[in-house]
Amino acid sequence: MKRFRRHGHDSQRDKLKQELYQFNKTVEHGFPHQPSALGYSPDLDLLAIGTRSGAIKLYGAPGVEFMGLHDENATVTQVHFLPHQLELVTLLDDNSLHMWTLRAHQGVSELLEVGRFTLTGPPGAPPSVTRVTTVLAHSSGELLLLGTEGGHVFVVEVPGFRELEERNISVEDVQARIPEEYAPRRNLECVEALQEKPLNPRQVLIGYGRGLMVLWDLDRQCAIQYFLGTQQLESVWWMEDGEHILSSHSDGSYCSWSTTDGDVQSQPEKQDTPYGSFPCKAISKVLQFPTKQGPPFLILSGGMPRASYGDRHCISVIHSKTHIALDFTSRIIDFFVIREGEQHTGDPSALVVLVEEELVVVDLQTEGWPVIQMPYLVPLHCSAITCSHHVSSIPLKLWERILAAGDLQNTHYSNKPWPINGGQNLAPEPPQRDLLLTGHEDGTVRFWDASGVCLYPMYKLSTAGVFHTDADPNDNLNQGAEGEWPPFRKVGCFDPYSDDPRLGIQKIHLCKYSGYLTVAGTAGQILVLELNDEMAEQVVSATVVDLLQGQDGFRWKGHARLDVQEEPVSFPPGFQPFALVQCQPPAVVTAIALHSEWKLVAFGTSHGFGIYDYQQKNVALARCTLNPSDQLAMEGPLSRVKSIKKSLRQSFRRIRRSRVSMRKHQTTNAAKLQEINARLEAEALQEMELAPVQRRIEARSSDDSFTGLVRTLYFADSFITDSAHNTPSLWAGTNGGAVFAYMLRLPPVERRMDDPVTAHQAKEIQLMHRAPVVGLVVLDGRGVPLPEPLEVAHDLARSPDMLASHHLLVISEEQFKLFTLPKVSTKTKLKLTAIDGSRVRRVGVALFGSSRVEDYGENSLVVLTNQGELHVISLPAIKMQVHHPCIRREDVSGIASCVFTKHGQGFYLISPSEFERFSLSARWLVEPRSLVELPDKSTLDPSKARLRDDGRGYDGRGVSDNEVLQEIQKSLEGDGGQMGHGDNNIKIPQANILSNGDHCFYTAHQ
Repeated sequence: MKRFRRHGHDSQRDKLKQELYQFNKTVEHGFPHQPSALGYSPDLDLLAIGTRSGAIKLYGAPGVEFMGLHDENATVTQVHFLPHQLELVTLLDDNSLHMWTLRAHQGVSELLEVGRFTLTGPPGAPPSVTRVTTVLAHSSGELLLLGTEGGHVFVVEVPGFRELEERNISVEDVQARIPEEYAPRRNLECVEALQEKPLNPRQVLIGYGRGLMVLWDLDRQCAIQYFLGTQQLESVWWMEDGEHILSSHSDGSYCSWSTTDGDVQSQPEKQDTPYGSFPCKAISKVLQFPTKQGPPFLILSGGMPRASYGDRHCISVIHSKTHIALDFTSRIIDFFVIREGEQHTGDPSALVVLVEEELVVVDLQTEGWPVIQMPYLVPLHCSAITCSHHVSSIPLKLWERILAAGDLQNTHYSNKPWPINGGQNLAPEPPQRDLLLTGHEDGTVRFWDASGVCLYPMYKLSTAGVFHTDADPNDNLNQGAEGEWPPFRKVGCFDPYSDDPRLGIQKIHLCKYSGYLTVAGTAGQILVLELNDEMAEQVVSATVVDLLQGQDGFRWKGHARLDVQEEPVSFPPGFQPFALVQCQPPAVVTAIALHSEWKLVAFGTSHGFGIYDYQQKNVALARCTLNPSDQLAMEGPLSRVKSIKKSLRQSFRRIRRSRVSMRKHQTTNAAKLQEINARLEAEALQEMELAPVQRRIEARSSDDSFTGLVRTLYFADSFITDSAHNTPSLWAGTNGGAVFAYMLRLPPVERRMDDPVTAHQAKEIQLMHRAPVVGLVVLDGRGVPLPEPLEVAHDLARSPDMLASHHLLVISEEQFKLFTLPKVSTKTKLKLTAIDGSRVRRVGVALFGSSRVEDYGENSLVVLTNQGELHVISLPAIKMQVHHPCIRREDVSGIASCVFTKHGQGFYLISPSEFERFSLSARWLVEPRSLVELPDKSTLDPSKARLRDDGRGYDGRGVSDNEVLQEIQKSLEGDGGQMGHGDNNIKIPQANILSNGDHCFYTAHQ
């Protein structure tokens, strides 16, 4: 029939689709995965982080974010901003250098790659000659000095990446004047450090691996001074007066050298090993800053006693009589210090430390040196994320109460504002308040402000206090013992270890109108909480629900339930538990639903489902969904790691059996059991939101295991028995393609606390293809999904149409099927299996508003498949509207973590610590819009003289984008005889936008 349809109708619908739907990946929330390099520009007040996957991310004031991606999938090893310019240079572990610029386009800055360069040595030279180990971006903004493994220093002109051969510093030139008696003179090893001399940028300090340091004059092309260190060199640091140098070494010591004591110095003025005479680890970096009043700040990383504390990741801060070893929970990548004043030459104000799993900023001006709270780059994975839940359009009163509870948890943070504030955030104010809730392995639920570009932490709820765990309540991780040496202090919030894996949060549901919250965990526990502004002390007693309902022959082999605290527990202001449901067997909770108007919570596991009345605190329904073939559902996902002895014993038994029976066609019972267990564990992990399992296309057999597992629960007020009377109901969908409908009888309001809520089964649907049911939606007479509980009472939604007939939409992994109610007869269906074996993994209902007409919108289904594709399906017609590839099909954890919003946006984990945000809506879009400009030239430091070949000084002006491009073009078109070895490797790629609309991050392609 489609070919007979009028052409005008199709084109009109296509135009409307463009106004409703538009796919964009907009911003990445969280902490970059596997960071490898850190950079900072005092001029622009921007922070840069490079990663092992080749990404480069820039951060300024909250909301100012940029991202670029190198074409090469190589680790970013160094990031350097060019002084007084909008450019930065990255060094990758494939030895390539890349130039990036922040270019303004239509009033918004874009991060573009504008050049790349690789050093090439003379023919026949070993790779170490040009293998770059350290980079110095000269204060002139026109030169890069590149130290290499072979001990050479190459001088390269930027931005054109032209090697100045005549100014290169060869290792032979350095060795020529070294005294004969200096033992390491024959092999200086690699260049470890390059530092410009303060007050005289024409002199550069070169530090070599074997300990030698040389002060080199760039104009006279000769060495001025030699510092004959004998310990392996790690780093160097100039004192501000330009007369003293600090060097740190591999034996845990640092030395002070004077530049006024002769041309050759064989001994330092001072040598110190901060942590004693026992063998210590290397001090990888040392910094020292003067203060206007009092002694300087000395900051160094490493140096711990090797035998006792060699596994610690520490940065020591020493000021006057205060000495603290900041102890981090992951490896230190790099750090820098922010200083006061417009030219950043005042007292140190903040220490910024990048470690593998988080960024930590320490306030150096407040007593006790507290940590400054992060407005972005917060590690989402402080404890591993196990589930997430998004709530749109939070009422202001609830929002403020959550914020107030969160503020009481943040008293240990510094009151100082965030110190990195480069750029301008031009993004419009968010039109509404959105919450993202993440459940974690340690039993915590974290509340995030997801309204704008920054994912800001608001409040943390811990459920562990309700149960007995192995944690010691008196264990204060934040402070070391009195008089301890070294004086450790734990900093950072990354803590990947859980006291008990059973605490892990698996499902979350928040009612934004009533303030009720329900969370469900790995060991069959369901907590119902309410928001309280005052501290409360109460006993939380458990109501045990037997979901087996007397079924014989089933024995639970999984983990035990958590033990509940019997004495009163003190709960701080915030969400406080007042009811606890414990499922028996204590399997993972796979589905929950909360109806705060009826005061009911529905919950489901692999054994059945139930309804809990949290007003009367009793169970209204318990239904077992196990089949006789579901015996193996009694094996819990944690049972196989419960006993190491048992596992070893079983392993040895399997080995013995395999030796007895060598025939390939004969499969032992142990091998069968192992195969079944592996399959069951994969299925169970799927329900724990860790990784979905790709299924076969053919219809399921009723003998498939886990057919009774409850996948979805849905409360609805609809027509379930006849078309004249609407009644409350609960719908449950299972892994075996079954849908159960229960009619609920609620007592009148005046009898609500006295009469019980009753549930009677009214319907049962069995899908012929037996595919798992992943979603249920009831549509009213207008074809609109039923509103949320209390939404109509708050005048935030139209009352559902109860005059025309309702419909039930059953979403299985393979198809969408619309049934009429109450007869439950098929009206229409849409199969998904025809599309490359796609299976539905995530589904949500969203309202898509028109970008052209303010008051027009359509309700649609948003679907994510196991292929990583997003589909939008119209309601109630059940027709495909648009589809877009979003996630790699191999990224099963990313697909499993996806959560949709009510307005056509979504989040999914691209790494354990990062959410990718995407939008399918043409109207609602959250993305960075930032502008970064050079600071006023009057604030630039006049002492930083620009170096030119003709010797002229710095003229005080910035370099515009046009000048940059002209210089690059000139360098490309210049005389070949004047070019160095590196010119053949210069590539100026064309910049392309990286799937982020017009306003965020760019990359370059050759």
